[in-house]
Amino acid sequence: MNIPVYLSRPGLTSALGSGLQTHIDVLLSPPGQSPLTFSDEWVKGKNHAFGMVKEPLRPFSDGLPRHQQSRNNRLLWHALEQIEPLIEAAKSRYGADRIAVVIGTSTSGVDENIPIFEKAAQGVAWEELTFTQTQQLMAAPAQFVVEAYGLNHLHYVVSTACTSGARALISAARLLRAGLCDAVVCGGVDTLSPLTVNGFAALEVLSDGLANPFSANRDGINIGEAAAVFVMTRDADFDGGMQLLGYGSSSDAYHMSSPRPDGLGAVKAFQTALNHAGLSAADIGWINLHGTGTLHNDSMESLAVAEVFGSHTPCTSTKPQTGHTLGAAGAIEAAFAWAIAHPHYNPSGRLPPQWWDRQADETLPSIALTDELSRWPSEKRIAASSSFAFGGSNCVLIIGA
Repeated sequence: MNIPVYLSRPGLTSALGSGLQTHIDVLLSPPGQSPLTFSDEWVKGKNHAFGMVKEPLRPFSDGLPRHQQSRNNRLLWHALEQIEPLIEAAKSRYGADRIAVVIGTSTSGVDENIPIFEKAAQGVAWEELTFTQTQQLMAAPAQFVVEAYGLNHLHYVVSTACTSGARALISAARLLRAGLCDAVVCGGVDTLSPLTVNGFAALEVLSDGLANPFSANRDGINIGEAAAVFVMTRDADFDGGMQLLGYGSSSDAYHMSSPRPDGLGAVKAFQTALNHAGLSAADIGWINLHGTGTLHNDSMESLAVAEVFGSHTPCTSTKPQTGHTLGAAGAIEAAFAWAIAHPHYNPSGRLPPQWWDRQADETLPSIALTDELSRWPSEKRIAASSSFAFGGSNCVLIIGA
């Protein structure tokens, strides 16, 4: 029998703004003006839409070492401010030596050293440059959290591309169930980066306009940046959190960057999550889809959803609002599942409407994409959130009351 684990209310920031209520308000609003920003600064000669965090970010504390000063850590710091009272409450209840940290990311602070390499390419002597390797280490976000809050227990980063944030939550749950800690600060963060943006451009999967998941007219993704963090515990009374009921993952290793066309890996992840939670497909009232808007992902995912859930379970891709936030996606979309399922934060029981042109791709299996009238189908609110990544990494979280 699984020991129950609970996710506190999340701290989050994205192109939609900051804070839980801000995100809920936008997600539940009818489709309108896109929160994404068109920019030609990322891909030479191209004007693409991006989920950019444009608001001023929380400044770092005075005296923070230079090697911890990156935009990635600032996005994380901005989101952490919203749950700081919960972190301090966890320290008081459990002690700083019983709180672990697990963060998902794919960029870390890699961009901070770009100006250094540019100067080196221009002929500046290497010994005259201030290259700081630790700014770009994958471990940097977890190390930053530990030092910022005076924690001294297990801490590490999960980096599995677009499943990083979701897998960080799974790792946190496993640590708690193994008794290795009593609380975990967990989530995901990723920053817009020319490395990743131009990598997706080279794969020719960036949309020329706004992402249009599951449409016959879809032509690719929009990249975004975000951070989402929780405190996870075994105690239902800690912040009145929502339960992480189950999770499942698989690795189909079909291709370095393309999903397996028949969706078998995704099917296994969905089914494993249901089995782990002790639930049936009929128990799921809403699915937050990975829904990138690429030809191959949407085809694969619709096949998997139709096979496991049929054609009537309400489902939505929220990426048209945030962009695909890569290593943060699994965490911020878990936060969306948390918020939409929570009776206090969503008392009306509405579901986020799908932002798309409503031109269904007739070659795909029929799935129940939401609209402005969609509601939880029953009082029992249980959500699934799917994430799929390069290399055939597949992950599904199930969150509910």
